[in-house]
Amino acid sequence: MLGSGGREHAIAWKLSGSPLMDTLYMAPGNPGMADLGYFTDLNPLDFEGIKKFCAEHHIDLIISGPEAALAAGLKESVQNEQTYVLGPGKKGAQLESSKAFAKAFMLKHGIPTAAYRAFVATEILEAKSYIQSHPLPIVLKADGLAAGKGVVICSTTEYALQVCEEMLLKNTYGSAGSKMVVESFLTGIEVSVFILTDGTSYVLLPEAKDYKKIGVGDTGPNTGGMGAVSPVPFFTPEFREKVEAQIIKPTLRGLAADSIPYDGFIFFGLINVNGDPFVIEYNVRLGDPETQAVLPRLESDLLEMITKVQKGGLSDFAPQFIEDACATVVCVSEGYPGTYSTGLTITGTEHTEGSLLFHAGTKIVEDELVTAGGRVLAVTSLGDTLEEAVAISLLNAEEIKYTGRFYRNDIGKDLMNE
Repeated sequence: MLGSGGREHAIAWKLSGSPLMDTLYMAPGNPGMADLGYFTDLNPLDFEGIKKFCAEHHIDLIISGPEAALAAGLKESVQNEQTYVLGPGKKGAQLESSKAFAKAFMLKHGIPTAAYRAFVATEILEAKSYIQSHPLPIVLKADGLAAGKGVVICSTTEYALQVCEEMLLKNTYGSAGSKMVVESFLTGIEVSVFILTDGTSYVLLPEAKDYKKIGVGDTGPNTGGMGAVSPVPFFTPEFREKVEAQIIKPTLRGLAADSIPYDGFIFFGLINVNGDPFVIEYNVRLGDPETQAVLPRLESDLLEMITKVQKGGLSDFAPQFIEDACATVVCVSEGYPGTYSTGLTITGTEHTEGSLLFHAGTKIVEDELVTAGGRVLAVTSLGDTLEEAVAISLLNAEEIKYTGRFYRNDIGKDLMNE
């Protein structure tokens, strides 16, 4: 298991409960995963080191939680007869690693998405002219991987022009912003949809809704995610049929038509516009923090599902889910997603009865649990209803103490009257 965040903790937790699991290694993992397997200090981008480790420890499966390793060529570099890497190669990973690639792919294969244009730094004047003539609001996206923070919704032309310069000329988003996608703003409500596919067949996992903005009421800058809930009330059987017919199946057909091998997870970031689904983005792995709200609802054996992707039989697999709702509330550091302090003592985790705690940014220093990131702990709870699940998570989030701890107390509230 490659990665160290809350998503990786949730995946490791689910895998460790499988009777098919022999030994689980986590690179690098986090303190919350200590009872699930063994830690190794491998860098997820050190492909030669990973190959050597896999050979020495007879590893037969690698799962990368984050996208960076897949985008960098983990599959091509490491997969062999002994070791299977779940996830696409570099070409398929472009669905996430390049927003311009993804938009062109959707346009080519008739997959509904917002209208767009892509620009590089040498086209700054053309980009500004396009922005100035574009109706508001307008969405600007760094083309590459930006850890969930490379999307800016601009309500004024002046702000959009400022963001344009920051992306293309000032390297605010590093190499991720060397190309910029400008797209029309779609009005609706978002939902995250996940499949596990062998390239032809697929299984649909529980849907989720995440909350990206730092502030209550969806205010402030985007973060990596402040919480998530599953199921989503407006994801009706009728809407699901549209998603499968108009988005999931055309995506798989498009990958096959373009000779792009693909096996692993696909995360469809969707928006419901008056009952019709549009793609906002693709991810080539599970989402964070959606995974923390989705996997507790998966009754089936995740490792068995993955084995069927590798060895065949996925088309005959019918995953089972529990009916309970699940809610994840993320405790973050003061100042996140900007500058924040780390090394702050965490207490109260022992008082969170009734919730799962997925560690996102923690470490052990001198036998003490301390903060080590912007997102620190994901408090996840099941309940008979969404209201109950959210209430339990909020109650236990309040039990967690460290200087500057912050969480959104309105996770899921927008869905409770639907």
